[in-house]
Amino acid sequence: MPISPQTDPDFKFVSVATPPGGQPPPEPPGALGPLAQLLEPDGDKGEWEGEGFNTIWRPFHQPGQDRFLELNLTKERLVFTRIPGAIPNRGLLMPDIDMFGITYMQEIKGLDPVEGLHIEPGIWASAPPTTDPQVGATVVRMASIPHGTVMLAQGEAKTVAGGPRITQNNIIPFQIGTPPPPNSDFDQAKGIFTELNLTVPTQFRQAAHAVTETMVENPNSVLEHAIVGQNITATTVLIVSTEHQPVPGGGTANTAFLEDATNPPGGNANAVEVDAIFWIETVAGAYDEPDKLQLQYTQLVQLDFNGRRWPHVSVATLQKV
Repeated sequence: MPISPQTDPDFKFVSVATPPGGQPPPEPPGALGPLAQLLEPDGDKGEWEGEGFNTIWRPFHQPGQDRFLELNLTKERLVFTRIPGAIPNRGLLMPDIDMFGITYMQEIKGLDPVEGLHIEPGIWASAPPTTDPQVGATVVRMASIPHGTVMLAQGEAKTVAGGPRITQNNIIPFQIGTPPPPNSDFDQAKGIFTELNLTVPTQFRQAAHAVTETMVENPNSVLEHAIVGQNITATTVLIVSTEHQPVPGGGTANTAFLEDATNPPGGNANAVEVDAIFWIETVAGAYDEPDKLQLQYTQLVQLDFNGRRWPHVSVATLQKV
């Protein structure tokens, strides 16, 4: 009787393209595209560590109060591992395609107070251009969040000269079905959502001591501060979204507790949209030091509860270990 993979100590993942008893076919040059930069050069693994800032509005079960704002300084570890061989996708409207990818494990903890915040296993994949649908080369991020959400975000990659173009963002809540407010509305929003105003004590906010009003108003300012004085000569940009823009693919799914599909737009905290930008930056070395790679990202998750959309923003700056 064959040994099941769960009990076989020699069990290893092999590509479905691998012939029985053989080795996976060699990976075509450049098959991973820009994702290769997340690994060590000519290696199968890449480990990154760094710090960041996490903001989240949590639902709060109390009469007269529907939210709690958490503002965490974070420490993060992100490990990437190459998937051996191709990931075949069977075609009907066009010939088969092969994707190539890497798995990742993301672990984030809070620094003040020290606490576990987030763990996320997932996959990044590089997809070739297709004719049906007519879509150019893309990158795909597939993630599983233990709270009860899975997401697939797809988008484009490009390389630009110089450093990243980091724009403003904010965490101002807004009514479902209306556009998000601009940063210029922040002072007005502080009068409605007093948790945004760090000078006003409240039992409905947890904030690390070093968090400033500037960080709350624009979480991406943490990324800008981290690269002050650096000479970034080139940046690879990965832009992915669950919103079918600019690529018609992706989406989110949530547990019954989070979504409450029987009573839309009900639910306890329905994650309906994920948008993220990752910047892989080449930082010039000083004097005779070699150049190094640096990873920054900003991610926006929209959580729906009690008729409003509550932005959940996470940012971080990481270096290879």
